[in-house]
Amino acid sequence: MLFFIAGITGNVGGATARHLLKDGHSLRALVRDATKAKPWADQGVELVKGDWNDTASLTRALTGVDGAYLMMPPTQTPSRDFREAKAVIASYQQAIREARPKKLVLLSSFGSEQTSGIGLITSTHLLEEGVGNLGIPTAVMRPGGFFENYTAQVAPTRQSGTLYSFYQPVERKLLMTATADIGAEAAKLLTSEFTGKRIVEIGTEYSPADIAATMTEVFGQPITAQAVPRDHWSGVLQQFGLPAEHTWAYEEMIEAINSGHIHHNVPGTEPVPGTITPTQFFQGLNR
Repeated sequence: MLFFIAGITGNVGGATARHLLKDGHSLRALVRDATKAKPWADQGVELVKGDWNDTASLTRALTGVDGAYLMMPPTQTPSRDFREAKAVIASYQQAIREARPKKLVLLSSFGSEQTSGIGLITSTHLLEEGVGNLGIPTAVMRPGGFFENYTAQVAPTRQSGTLYSFYQPVERKLLMTATADIGAEAAKLLTSEFTGKRIVEIGTEYSPADIAATMTEVFGQPITAQAVPRDHWSGVLQQFGLPAEHTWAYEEMIEAINSGHIHHNVPGTEPVPGTITPTQFFQGLNR
């Protein structure tokens, strides 16, 4: 079978592609930088030059495929009207209507059923609304937080002995998963037969305190989780490189998660627990 994979050079797209190639399927990907994607071309992936807003190239890439994995290009600094996401979705809509792939698998996020007050997750809400109802069998994946988001924190956490967390209270459990598990589920959905629309929640419940306990075990040093005070959020995000005028989207998302406005176990969704544990994930970083 032939599948289109968006974002093949990223974590989830790459994991999806590896599973499909292992099972003998053919793949096609849309890429801006063919040099960056050369390792995939070397494995037989057909590369189509173009980007998310290039409808003509996207249509060519989607034509004749048995299924398409689609995602939103990640951005931490969206405009307040999310015009960037809306432009990508309009390109997807036109290309899908012209190419008519046999099925779609969308990478969304938990909380995407909410219509407002969700910050960065607004882009995946718009994706579900704009692409999830085009009359094509569609599976929507709503994972929780990625373990990979902790990767950049490992070195400073080991140095200080403290895992600082925007999620609070730090004992509260949230849906979390590894991107490899999301890719595995995407590949499974692409190769499954279904009709209509499915919504799959991917992940297992862990708290920041659980992650700190795992780091303690794996790295062999005491590490505790500590909440970042609310009035420090903007400053900390600016230290991470976000411009002061653009911290609002991340802050709004975290506030929505902490308040329970963004949550999992949404009625009508299918739960898929993760197979990779935090211990396995951090052991992989400690090699």
